[in-house]
Amino acid sequence: MSWGTELWDQFDNLEKHTQWGIDILEKYIKFVKERTEIELSYAKQLRNLAKKYQPKKNSKEEEEYRYTACKAFLSTLNEMNDYAGQHEVISENMTSNITVELARYVQELKQERKSYFHDGRKAQQHIEICWKQLESSKRRFERDCKEADRAQQYFEKMDADINVTKADVEKARQQAQVRHQMAEDSKADYSSILQKFNHEQHEYYHTHIPNIFQKIQEMEERRIVRIGDSMKTYAEVDRQVIPIIGKCLDEIVKAAESIDQKNDSQLVIEAYKSGFEPPGDIEFEDYTQPMKRTVSDNSLSNSRGEGKPELKFGGKSKGKLWPFIKKNKGATPEDFSNLPPEQRRKKLQQKVDELNKEIQKEMDQRDAITKMKDVYLKNPQMGDPASLDHKLTEVSQNIEKLRLESQKFEAWLAEVEGRLPARSEQARRQSGMFDAQNPATVNNCAQDRESSPDGSYTEEQSQEGEGKVLATDFDDEFDEEEPLPAIGTCKALYTFEGQNEGTISVVEGETLYVIEEDKGDGWTRIRRNEDEEGYVPTSYVEVYLDKNAKGAKTYI
Repeated sequence: MSWGTELWDQFDNLEKHTQWGIDILEKYIKFVKERTEIELSYAKQLRNLAKKYQPKKNSKEEEEYRYTACKAFLSTLNEMNDYAGQHEVISENMTSNITVELARYVQELKQERKSYFHDGRKAQQHIEICWKQLESSKRRFERDCKEADRAQQYFEKMDADINVTKADVEKARQQAQVRHQMAEDSKADYSSILQKFNHEQHEYYHTHIPNIFQKIQEMEERRIVRIGDSMKTYAEVDRQVIPIIGKCLDEIVKAAESIDQKNDSQLVIEAYKSGFEPPGDIEFEDYTQPMKRTVSDNSLSNSRGEGKPELKFGGKSKGKLWPFIKKNKGATPEDFSNLPPEQRRKKLQQKVDELNKEIQKEMDQRDAITKMKDVYLKNPQMGDPASLDHKLTEVSQNIEKLRLESQKFEAWLAEVEGRLPARSEQARRQSGMFDAQNPATVNNCAQDRESSPDGSYTEEQSQEGEGKVLATDFDDEFDEEEPLPAIGTCKALYTFEGQNEGTISVVEGETLYVIEEDKGDGWTRIRRNEDEEGYVPTSYVEVYLDKNAKGAKTYI
C-alpha cells in the first residue's frame, strides 16, 4: 500500500488532505490549551474557596478551631489547597508536554509538507516543459513534411512544363531537396525529443512522484502517531496526580475520623463553665398563719431577716444569679470581675500566660543586647558599648513593668482559684431562693418596669469583690435616723433584686412592713426588720394599709 503507486494522479487531493491533517492537529492543541486554562481556573477557585473559609487571625473565629470538628474542617481546607495544586500540576504538564511540543511539531510539519509539495510541483513543471518541447518538435516536423511535399509537387510540375526553362526546373529541384532535408532533420529531432519525453515521463510517474508521495505518506503517518501519543500523554498527566489527589482525600477522611464528640463536649464545658453550684432546695413557707402577726423568732419576716447578710453580699448574690441577669454592656473590667468565676479564672490565666511570654521575649532581647555589649567591649572597633545602654535600660524597664502587671493578674488569679472550690451553704440557700421566682415571662414583665428611685433606668452593675458587704450611705442614714412607724403591711407579688442604693431585695410571697406610701414616683418604702429597710417598685407589692384603708386591699 503506497500513495506513490495508488494515488499517482491525486496530487491536489493529497495536498488538501495533508492540510486537513495539520488543521486537526492544531484543533487538538487548542483543545488541550483550553483544558489547561480550565484547570488553572479551577485551581484558583479552589484556593480562593479554601482561603475564604480560613479562620481570621486574632479573631473569635480562630478560637472556634479548638474543637475537633473545626480542626477537621481546617484540615479539609488545607487539603483542598493541595488538591488545587495538583490541578495546577496537570495544567503545567499538559502545557509543557503537549501544547508546547505539538506547536513546535506543527511548525516542523508545515515546513516538511511545504518542501515535499514544492518538489512535486517542480517535477510537474519539468514534465510539462518536456511535453511542450515534444509538441513543438512534432508540429515543426509536421510543418516541414508539408513544405517538402509542396516543394516536390512544384518541382514535378515545373519539370513537366515544356515552356519552363531548364534553369527554373533546376532551381525547383534544389528547393525540393532542401525541403526534404529539413523534413528529415525535423523527423530526427522529433524522434529524439519523443524518446527523451518518454523517458522523463516514465521517471516522473514511476520514480519522482512515487518517492515524493511516499515521503508525504510517511509524514502523514508520523502526524497520526504523534497525535495518538499526545492523547496518551494527556491521559497519563491526569493519571500521575491521581495518587496524590487520593492521598488528599485520604487525609480529609482521616481528619473526619479524628473528630471526637466527647472532646468537643468537654471543650464546651471548659469554655462556658461558670463555677457556680446549682441552687439548693427551697424551704417550705407556711402561709396558714395570719398575715398580721407579732414579729417573733418564727415569723416570716424574721425568717427573711436572717437572709439579710445574703442579700447584702452583692458579689455572691449576683454571681449566683448569673444565668438569669443581664450582662453589663459597659467596658470590661481589667480583672474580668464581670465574668463567672470559672470563666474569670480562664481569662486571668490566659492573661498571665501572655504576660509571661512577653516577659520572656523581653528577657531574650536583653540577653542579646548584653552579649552584643560584651562583644563591643572586647572589640571596640565593632561598635560603641555605650550606645546600647539606653536600649538595655529601656528593655529592663519593660521587663519590670510587665512583671508588675503579671503579679497583679497572678494575685487576682490566686484570689479566684482560692475562692472557686469553697461554696458556703448560705450561698446555696440563697441560690435556691432566687430560682423559685416566677416564670421568665412574668418576671421580665415586672423587670421592664424597674427603675431607680430617681426615675432613671439602670443596667445590672458588674460584679466586683465577691463576698464584700455592700455598705451604703443609705444604710448609714437609717442608722442615724429614728425608725419610722409601720403604717401597714405588704406582700411581694414578684421577686425583686435590689442592686441600687436605697433599694431592698424581696422574694415573691414575702410579707413586710410598709413605712412610707408611694408618693407618685412608683416606689414604696418598706421594712423587713429594725436593721433592714428600703424602697421597692410599687408594682411589685400588694399593700395593706392599717389606717387609711382599714384593712381593705389596695393595688397600686
